[in-house]
Amino acid sequence: MRLLHTSDWHLGRAFHRVNMLGAQAEFIGHLVTTVREREVDAVVVSGDVYDRAVPPLAAVELFDDALHRLADLGVPTLMISGNHDSARRLGVGAGLIGRAGIHLRTEPSACGTPVVLEDEFGEVAFYGLPYLEPALVKGEFGVEKAGHETVLAAAMDRVRADLATRAGGTRSVVLAHAFVTGGEPSDSERDITVGGVAAVPAGVFDGVDYVALGHLHGCQTITERVRYSGSPLPYSFSEAEHRKTMWLVDLGADGSVTAERVDCPVPRPLARLRGSLEELLADPSFARHEEAWVEATLTDPVRPAEPMARLTERFPHTLSLVFDPERAPDDPEVSYARRLAGRSDQQIAEDFVAHVRGAGPDEREQAVLRDAFDAVRADDAVREVAR
Repeated sequence: MRLLHTSDWHLGRAFHRVNMLGAQAEFIGHLVTTVREREVDAVVVSGDVYDRAVPPLAAVELFDDALHRLADLGVPTLMISGNHDSARRLGVGAGLIGRAGIHLRTEPSACGTPVVLEDEFGEVAFYGLPYLEPALVKGEFGVEKAGHETVLAAAMDRVRADLATRAGGTRSVVLAHAFVTGGEPSDSERDITVGGVAAVPAGVFDGVDYVALGHLHGCQTITERVRYSGSPLPYSFSEAEHRKTMWLVDLGADGSVTAERVDCPVPRPLARLRGSLEELLADPSFARHEEAWVEATLTDPVRPAEPMARLTERFPHTLSLVFDPERAPDDPEVSYARRLAGRSDQQIAEDFVAHVRGAGPDEREQAVLRDAFDAVRADDAVREVAR
C-alpha cells in the first residue's frame, strides 16, 4: 500500500505578515497531483491542518476545496487534529465526511478504533491519535500523572489491544501529533512542553509498522518506521535550511517500509544574513539572495540610520531586521531577549526565584511551578475550544 504522509499545513498562517494562502493553495494542488500521478492509495495528514482554533474564512474555504479534490480522486484520506487546531471544530461532520472517504480523527476516545483499508495483501489498520493535551485527557485514559509520555503510552496501549484482536498479518499505521525524542524543533512550532518535559521516546510507538508524525516542521527520520513529514511551507527563518517535502511510503506485504521524499513547491527561498549594514549592502557573495525572503541581523555597534529602507534597495523582500551588536556575553548591554533565548518557561521562572531570593527553588517548589504551568496550559486549551 502506498501512502502519502504530510502534516502541519497551518492553513491561514502568514510568514512575517506575508499572506501565504496562495502558496498553500499551490501546495494543495501539488498534493492532489502527486496523489494522482504517483498512484497513492491513502493520504495521511498528521495534524495542524489549521494554524489556529478559529481559522479565517479563506483558510476554511481552502480546506473545503482540498477535501473535495481528494474525495474526487477516490483515494482515502485520514486526518488528525494538532495542537493548533480546535479538535471539536475540525471534527464537525466527521461521520458524514467519512462517507466520502475523508476520515477525521479528533476524539481521544477513538484512538483504538481504526480506519481499515485493504490492498491485495490484506488489511491495513490506520489509528488516529490527535494531539493529546495531558491535563485534559488524563481522565479519558485513566492515568494519574498528566504527561505526554503517559497519555501517549495509554493511547498506544489501546492501539495494540485492538491490533491484537485482528487477523494475523494485519499491517498498522499510526498518525500522531507529538514531540518525539530525537526530533529537531524550529522556531515556528507552538511549544507543547508540559512539566518541563517536551519529548516522548520513540519506543512508545513500538508494535506498529509505520508512525506518521506531525508537529515538528522539519522532515525527519526518527527511525525507519517513525518519521516526521514536516510542514510543506516555511513558517519561520529557522527553517531556512529545510528541504520541504512529503513522505511517499510503500508499506510492503510483510509490513516493511520504503520511503521517498517528494519535494513541495517553494514560493520563495529563505536567507538569513548577518553582518554590518555596509557589509550586507556591498558583499558580492550575497547577490544570490537578492530575490529571497531575507532575515538580516545587523552587527553594527551603533544602530545605523534607516537600515530597513537601505536594505530593501538591495534585498526588496527583507521581512525581518534584527539588531545584535557584537558584544561579550557578560556585557550589560546584551539584550534581555538574547539572555532568555532557548530557555523554557520553567527555567525562566526558576531563574527568577534564584535572582530574587539568592537560591533556586527546591524540588517541592519546582513541582508547584510545574503544576502552575500545566494548569495555565490546560486553561488555555479549554478557552480555545470554547471560543
